[in-house]
Amino acid sequence: MKATNSKTPNAYSADCPTRQILDRVGDKWAVLILLLVRDEPMRFNALRRMIEGISQKMLSQVLKSLERDGLIRRRAIATVPVTVEYSITPLGATLADAVDPLREWAEKNLKEVLNAQRRYDATRKDMAA
Repeated sequence: MKATNSKTPNAYSADCPTRQILDRVGDKWAVLILLLVRDEPMRFNALRRMIEGISQKMLSQVLKSLERDGLIRRRAIATVPVTVEYSITPLGATLADAVDPLREWAEKNLKEVLNAQRRYDATRKDMAA
């Protein structure tokens, strides 16, 4: 690994802002939202219906964070009541393209990972007995 100066990002350094971006990439809700809005703009409630298990509060927080990071765009439409839709930005599309293979890997290898967890847990249970 190369030594870095203060101008070169180094995610292994505790004070590197790169870690904030990696936090976003590692957040399951952020990844799922990005992948959903990648193809078409979506409204808040549509996102909430599509992402099972996310609370209204969590969805709102993650959407604000993604907007702040420049990954999604929020657009208010003058209706009664106001309609808000979210769409991906060009920057967000690059991230969605980067993380989608991780989603595919997780779906493809789910069974194998669950089997490994069961084997691990069984070994630990036997050791504790």
